[in-house]
Amino acid sequence: MQPEPRFIAADVGGTHTRVGLVRAGGAGESAVVVLAHRKYVCADYPSLAAILADFIAGNSACAGIDRVAIASAGVVLDDAVINSNLPWRISLSELRSELRLSELQFINDFQAAAHAAQCMDPADSLLLTPGVSAGARGPVLVVGPGTGLGAAVRIPHRGGTVVLPTEAGHTAFAPGNAREIAILEWVRQRGQTHVPTERFVSGPGLVNLYEAICAIDGVEASLRAPAAITEAARRGDAGAREAVLTFCGLLGSVIGDLVIVSSAKAVFIAGGILPQLKDFLPHSAFHARLLDKGVMHAALERVPVRLIENERLGVIGAASWYLEHLSQERDA
Repeated sequence: MQPEPRFIAADVGGTHTRVGLVRAGGAGESAVVVLAHRKYVCADYPSLAAILADFIAGNSACAGIDRVAIASAGVVLDDAVINSNLPWRISLSELRSELRLSELQFINDFQAAAHAAQCMDPADSLLLTPGVSAGARGPVLVVGPGTGLGAAVRIPHRGGTVVLPTEAGHTAFAPGNAREIAILEWVRQRGQTHVPTERFVSGPGLVNLYEAICAIDGVEASLRAPAAITEAARRGDAGAREAVLTFCGLLGSVIGDLVIVSSAKAVFIAGGILPQLKDFLPHSAFHARLLDKGVMHAALERVPVRLIENERLGVIGAASWYLEHLSQERDA
């Protein structure tokens, strides 16, 4: 059999967009073959159409390709992608018209990540639960703190899989100790009635944690970026280190909650900010907070958690989902 024709897959985030020229793999190849790949800074372009047009213009192999699969945070409502973290509005009909596409498909970014996770080699991941490497068969949770907090659940179904996207980042933030209660109260005093989990468990959330901790302690918050806070934490800055360790503990707690809700038997953390913080995880309350769920402790301690470090995850996931979508259409 000849491989599927090539198409474009894009992973659209609030900070970066990654675009790939892809095709289905043939015999002896991975399920998705990435022929070309480029990472863009969203703020450097006026629209998603401009990014895709630049990618197409810069790759002669893209000539004549008019099918695009997009993975992005948010949901589609009346043709528009609803997502507060994107730097520009996305209209699917306008995008289709501007790029003269015959087909444009949209999938939630963590729905795509869940599809990609099943294509990943274990060598592409870091085990975060020493001694617990294999989970039972069942749902798999994919979660990631990036510009926001995304999550999806992959469920085995009739020889295949069903992936359920979520908007877990918008659930209410739940503090787990007195310090976190003080952080929540500090935010609420500034007029925010609903405090979403991603307010603190995301890339910008690390900055929010640092600012809140400094304000509570009466110290000037001099750092404005996650990378700067992480580096300051490594140098021993007290406020930065507390922010990073608090972030790790909160992430563990959130993952524990999502595992309970989804009945997940394994967890993959998909990139985002966490690769920058992975050296802090063993010294944090990440795993203890993940397990600290009362009677559910015994079940949670059997769930392996892995960090996927693959920049092409979203592109591979969008492509994997699209190819599955084509296969289902053929079989219908």
